[in-house]
Amino acid sequence: MALFAVVCIDKPDSLALRQATREAHFAYIGAQPGMLRLGGPFLDAEGEMAGSLMIIEAADRATAERFSLNDPYRKAGLFERVEIRPWRHTAGLGISAT
Repeated sequence: MALFAVVCIDKPDSLALRQATREAHFAYIGAQPGMLRLGGPFLDAEGEMAGSLMIIEAADRATAERFSLNDPYRKAGLFERVEIRPWRHTAGLGISAT
């Protein structure tokens, strides 16, 4: 298993879409226990949600990409861009280093 950072930047003026899709996003995450290790929204200058950072644990990059592609946020067209990068934990939050 490996860790991946999934960095998602919302399209401009898409807060309503994010809010409308939020429950489905959380249900999707909850249906895959243990995959999401850490996550939360990026905030804009006004403190409103404007993107997402998720640290996920997956067997490989292809699995991480499938996870991202099937996220209801992404399926709804919320994101302007998504970047998936291998990530290594080195400190804090009790996440095991790999």
